[in-house]
Amino acid sequence: MPLYAYVCEDCNSQFELLVRSSDTPACPSCKSEKLSQQVARICREIKYPAIARSWRRAAAAAGDLSNFSKAERKV
Repeated sequence: MPLYAYVCEDCNSQFELLVRSSDTPACPSCKSEKLSQQVARICREIKYPAIARSWRRAAAAAGDLSNFSKAERKV
C-alpha cells in the first residue's frame, strides 16, 4: 500500500494515509472525503540515530508504526 499525503478541503488538516487502490480515503479529523492529494516528500537517509529514535517514539505514541520495519520498531 502506498503512502499518500492529503489536505482536507473542509477542515484544512494535513495528514498522510496508507491507501489501497480499492479504498476511498477520509479525513481523520472530520471524516470528509473531499481531499486533495499532495506531492509526498521523500525521506532521505537519517544520519542521526537519536533523531530517528525520537521519530519512532512519536509515531508509537500516535499509534502509527506501519512505516517502520520490525527491526526499526525495537530501537
